[in-house]
Amino acid sequence: MKLALITDLHANREAVQAVLDHARQQGVQRYAFLGDYVGYGADPGWVIDTVRQYVQDGAIAVGGNHDAGVVQGASPQMRPEARQVIEWTRAQLNDEQARFLTQVPLSRTENDMLFVHANAFAPAEWEYIQGRIEAVRSLHATTCHYTFCGHMHEPKLFHLSGTGKAGDFVPTPGVAIPIPPHRQWLVVPGSAGQPRDGNPAACYAIFNIAEQTLTFQRVPYDHELAADKIRRAGLPERLAARLAHGQ
Repeated sequence: MKLALITDLHANREAVQAVLDHARQQGVQRYAFLGDYVGYGADPGWVIDTVRQYVQDGAIAVGGNHDAGVVQGASPQMRPEARQVIEWTRAQLNDEQARFLTQVPLSRTENDMLFVHANAFAPAEWEYIQGRIEAVRSLHATTCHYTFCGHMHEPKLFHLSGTGKAGDFVPTPGVAIPIPPHRQWLVVPGSAGQPRDGNPAACYAIFNIAEQTLTFQRVPYDHELAADKIRRAGLPERLAARLAHGQ
């Protein structure tokens, strides 16, 4: 079975639709959404409704810090522009959309896989996996051999051997990577709606469970339309401009 791993959608309808279309063309049979459905972009309601429909059809979904911000109020650690978008987003959602954000869990375990937005060691504190130290800490916090998380907007793959040797690398899009279960793996697919590695194309990954391979994907989309919507919504200009540069 092919499982699509999609995270940090950030209310970017154009990017999310492009990713979903691409995943379907790749023969994906199931989907896992790793949080941050809202924030930054201009289509939070559409993104939430789309994810809700996939969940009703059997997809996995966990919540992110921007989702929690809409429900609970923006955290002091958030930048002013992110806080502004959180307040704007709250006013855009209907009751059912807001309820979805309150009900989505912070993490979910299925078989030998853990799905979480930020990390496995403290999901509700939103600490980033910035390198091997945080990755190993996260892998030590679970017995699962496969951990899938978002929060970091750049694609990355970490691994930990049974002897405690850790490694990481930046994947090449479209190249299948063997990830056998004699090691632990931590997968950061990169952001679908807000990539920040200098490439504006949307990110996601496909886990072929039967073959135990992982393929990172990049999908071009109409970032100019997404940026124009942000401007028309009256949101900060930087949030629109950065989409063209993947920053």
